[in-house]
Order: sequence, then C-alpha cells, then structure tokens
Amino acid sequence: MTADTSVPSTALLAGADRDGSNYTARHLLVLEGLEAVRKRPGMYIGSTDSRGLMHCLWEIIDNSVDEALGGYCDHIDVILHDDGSVEVRDNGRGIPVDVEPKTGLSGVEVVMTKLHAGGKFGGGSYAASGGLHGVGASVVNALSARLDVEVDRVGSTHAISFRRGVPGSFAEIGPDAKFETGGLRKTKRIPKTRTGTRVRYWADRQIFLKDAKLSLENLHQRARQTAFLVPGLTIVVRDEFGLGEGGSKGEESFRFDGGISEFCEYLASDKPVCDVLRFSGQGTFKETVPVLDDHGQMTPTEVTRELGVDVALRWGTGYDVTLKSFVNIIATPKGGTHVAGFEQAVAKTMNEVLRTKKLLRVAEDDIVKDDALEGLTAVVTVRLAEPQFEGQTKEVLGTSAARRIVTNVVSKELKDFLTTTKRDAAAQARVVMEKAVAAARTRIAARQHKDAQRRKTALESSSLPAKLADCRSDDVERSELFIVEGDSALGTAKLARNSEFQALLPIRGKILNVQKSSVTDMLKNAECGAIIQVIGAGSGRTFDIDAARYGKIIMMTDADVDGSHIRTLLLTLFHRYMRPMVEAGRVFAAVPPLHRVELVQPKKGQDKYVYTYSDRELREKLLEFQSKGVRYKDSIQRYKGLGEMDADQLAETTMDPRHRTLRRINLSDLDSAEQVFDLLMGNDVAPRKEFISSSAATLDRSRIDA
Repeated sequence: MTADTSVPSTALLAGADRDGSNYTARHLLVLEGLEAVRKRPGMYIGSTDSRGLMHCLWEIIDNSVDEALGGYCDHIDVILHDDGSVEVRDNGRGIPVDVEPKTGLSGVEVVMTKLHAGGKFGGGSYAASGGLHGVGASVVNALSARLDVEVDRVGSTHAISFRRGVPGSFAEIGPDAKFETGGLRKTKRIPKTRTGTRVRYWADRQIFLKDAKLSLENLHQRARQTAFLVPGLTIVVRDEFGLGEGGSKGEESFRFDGGISEFCEYLASDKPVCDVLRFSGQGTFKETVPVLDDHGQMTPTEVTRELGVDVALRWGTGYDVTLKSFVNIIATPKGGTHVAGFEQAVAKTMNEVLRTKKLLRVAEDDIVKDDALEGLTAVVTVRLAEPQFEGQTKEVLGTSAARRIVTNVVSKELKDFLTTTKRDAAAQARVVMEKAVAAARTRIAARQHKDAQRRKTALESSSLPAKLADCRSDDVERSELFIVEGDSALGTAKLARNSEFQALLPIRGKILNVQKSSVTDMLKNAECGAIIQVIGAGSGRTFDIDAARYGKIIMMTDADVDGSHIRTLLLTLFHRYMRPMVEAGRVFAAVPPLHRVELVQPKKGQDKYVYTYSDRELREKLLEFQSKGVRYKDSIQRYKGLGEMDADQLAETTMDPRHRTLRRINLSDLDSAEQVFDLLMGNDVAPRKEFISSSAATLDRSRIDA
C-alpha cells in the first residue's frame, strides 16, 4: 500500500489560480431564454414552496383579469383538476395567433416562451393591467412540466403545448405522455364570434418542494377580492382535486356588481359611524421610459400617463384599521406610494377641518395619522399603464406620482364630506371628527401615564440623591425643577414650594467647572451626575430633550458673588452638556430680592412690605417714599441668602408663578457665548488674567458685595 500524496482540489485551486490564469471565459455560464427562470425561480415567483405555487396561478388568472379590465371578458373559470393540473379559462379576445414579425413565431409562442414580451408594453393593448414585466405566462411555462394553451380566435381553435418551455404537442393527457416538438396548430373550426383562452398546466415537481400545494381558501379569497374590484366579472372556482375541508370537492361562484363599496362593507367588522364614502378622480404625470423603435433600439421617450383613483372608506366604532390597496386589481399588501398619499391626505385634511371648526383646542397638538385612521376600513385602488412595482411579486407600488395624485383626490373629496351642510352627512362627519379627536386625547393620556410610570421607575431604581424632593405632577410642560444652593435654603424652599408641580434638588457648594474637566470627571462629580440623572434626558450628543422630565429648570442661588459663581458653573454645565434645554428656552435663573422695606401704617391697598432687587432700586424707592410722605422703618432688611427668608417671603417673591420674576437664559449667539465661557471658565489662564487686568478699571466698586 502506498501513501496518498494527493492534494485536495480546494488547495489546488487556491494555489494554482492565485494569478487568475485558470479563470477564463469558458467558466462563464450564459443562461438563455427560460433557462434563467428554471435556474433561479425565486427571482420570479419569490419561493418554490406553496407561496410560489400560488403565485404561478395568480399570474395566469391575472392575465385573464386584464382582459376583464379592458372590457373584453366577463367570465373566468378556474379548475383544479383531479390529476393535479390547474386550468384557467376566459372569454376574452384570445392571445394573438398571427406571426410576430421580429421573431417569426406565433403570438402564443412569443407570450409563452419569451421573457419580457407581451401586450403590456406597447400601450395599445391594455390601458391598465396587473401584468408589468411581461414575464408572468412565460415564467409559469418555464416552471411547468407541461403547459397546454388553447385559443379561440378568428373562427378556429388554435392549440400548442410546452414541455418545460419547449413548444410541441403531447399524444395524450399528462406530463409524462409522449411529446413531439412543433408549433401552433389549428384543431377545429368555431363560430367567429367565439373568443377566449384556456391555459392548463402541471407544475414541475423538479422545481417546487414536495410539500408545496395550492390553498383553496387563498384561491377563494383572491377570486372574491378580484370580483369586488371588477364589477360585473364572474369568477367560478371548481375544485375537482379535493382541496376542501376533509378532502371535499365543490364549486364557488363570485360576482359583485357593487364594486369596492361592497368590498368595504364586506371587510368592515364593526358598526358604522358613517356611510361608505366613495372618492374618485384622476390626474396626469409625465415619465421617461425606454420605447422600442422601428430599428429595434430602446429610445428614452417622455410619455404622459393618466392615473385613475378610486377609494371606498368608512369609519366604524372599533379601533382597528383595515386598509386594502390595489394597483390595476393587483393587491399591494405592503402598500406603496398610493397608500402613503391616502394616509397623508386623511391626516392633513382632518387636521385642517378640525382647526377650522375648533374641535381641537388651541393648546392641543395636531392629531397624527393613527388617530385619523382609527376604526377606518378602506379600499384604495389606482389604475395606470405600466406601474412601477418593486419586484415581480408586485407587493409595493413605486410610481412616485401616485402619491401626489391620490393625495389631491382624497383631500378634496374628504374635505367636501367633512364640511358638508347636508344634515345627515354633517352629523356623520362630526362623529368621525370627534372620534379622531378622542383617539388623539386617549393616545396623549396613555403616553403621559407611561411617562409617569417611567419617572416613578427611574426614581425607584436609580441612585438619585436622597435630598431630591420631587413633584407629584407628571405633566412635563407644567413641572419645574429648582436647583437650590445649600441645605439651609432647601428647608425654606420645601415650605415655600407648590409640591404639585415644583421639585427641589439641593447642591452643596460650587459644582465642578466642566469647561476645564473631561467628560469622565464630570460624570464622576456627584453634583453634576445628580443634575443630569434627575433631568433624565442624557448628556452631550445623546441628549434627548423630549425625554426631559421637567418643563423648566430654575437655578435658585443667593444674590451674592458666590451665588453668581454657582449660577455660572451651572450654566457652563448646561451649555456644554445639555445645550438643547438652553436653546429651547427652558433654563431660567430665579431673581430673589436683596432688600425688604417695611412700611409704617400703609394706606388701603398698599403692601406692608416692599421688595427691591438692587441697591439702585432701593435708593430710588426710598426717595419715592420720601417725596410722597410714605413712612417706613429705618431697619431695612438685607438678605444675605435664601435661607434668611421665611417660607412665605420666598414663595411670594421667588417661587410663586403669580408674583415671581424669572430670568430666561438665552443663547442668541452660541459662538460668542462659547468664547465667553471658554475665556472665563476654560483651561487657558493667560487670556483670563489679561481680561481681568484690563477690565479692572471699568469695574463699579460699589457693586462689590463686601
């Protein structure tokens, strides 16, 4: 026995092909015709399971429905044969049987064997169709072990069969019968007035999974839906295979002359609050598309398209939204531009009328889309030639102009309904609008409750300062956080505040100068960390102003140099790490008084105590009293700090919204403000020293608190 010295093929490839010498044109695989479909079926039908099997059936049915859309067909039969084949019959015009000049093939062979070929491209055969890419019938043919086509046209029945895309004829029924290649042939003469197409196919089990099977329930649902969308069309589904419950067989017929209005009623499961509304209209748009010229070249050409809109809707007492959308009767379960336009129109128009009729209070925000659509059942359909879908499965409409046209049509029609003066319709319109307003208020109340729970959870689970005295209200816009200097002032402030909406957070001494510190040092600082944590909106780039737990942040420091320094340090923190709060005008500085003057025997209506906020104001006030003969006690009280005030004095002068004065902190020029902060609070000492030296001569020494 000899040792195996062979090298694995992967290693040979890796070593020998590093320079690319073994990779030549002979390695390239060129798939022609229907080979590409059989090689990659998922590209065309989504998958090879039951869903893909159903998609093939939809493609054949949709071709017949396109004839009905054009007004050429009013009856379609779908037969599930007992041998596993499926047949679709219609009484439309029939597929053309004459020779197509460019290929030399009959029209039936072109449709069934050539990708991107059919009557949906030229613009003369179908004004609107579900087919878009011209691959539906040919894809089904490629994925069928056998496909038979019979066409009644020009006084004859024409027939042809295909075996996995190859044209010819079978000796008998079934995919395993003897097959001979060939072309389209006439089988019998018929009256010239009889037209139609019959397609029967056996899905190729080499392609589809073994457990893939058709769903009778889905077929009935699709047939019913199509009958709703094409009034006057009869669709008969006959099950000879036994897909029904318990293997039962049967036949169902679908026809609805009421159209999408009847469809809307069928879909709705709740009691109505208004009648079914029908909005319809149309618009035009231009798009540039490649068109095949006489020389066989694709030439970009600007064409004018017409888009028709037909919508049925009604509001009910429920809360769920049922919205079905279609493009040329093809369902778009994932929506698209037409659905976006519809939803935009409903929300925008509803808000406009609600404001006009004053059903929304001035302080209330606009309702959102979900509020306007609550309890709505709607069917949105558009019809246009050559719609732009996203993929062959056609689940999403991509034609951008559809959004504008649908919005215009729905906005106009809905506004007419909401502003109507007819008694019954006006009553229904008011109920619809009140329902939307109620939905908005319920949503806001639920959000506020959720925010309150978050606040409670955050406070319970976090390591917030024990000295935080929170407020009871969960209304962010109303609540206020006072950042108080020192524990002594906190005691007085607790007695002076309104605990319903005023929260207190004491800070001890001067906080860290964050302009000179790193983010890590800032977060390690107990006072800075506590402020950021209590406000609850994060810091820096991650700061989210919508998450802030208080509508106003008020810095309440003593009216002295130390108080001014603390306020400056706090402003530095907000400027650097919570700037959106300052930009939104939600940061304030309390303005406590400096002096209290007690009047002797004040006149009726005159306050016994008069507060002043600066030495200049005190002098002017005393001169005024002297000129008017108003007597006051000589022992004028000067407050050194907030802790020296009684609770009623602090409430009256600094905390009660009815009497207090707040100074809003603005940053009208952020660049200038940042330069000043950097100069006064930054790491570079030399510019600050120069600023102090050069400005010393301009200082008013009387303002120094000594």
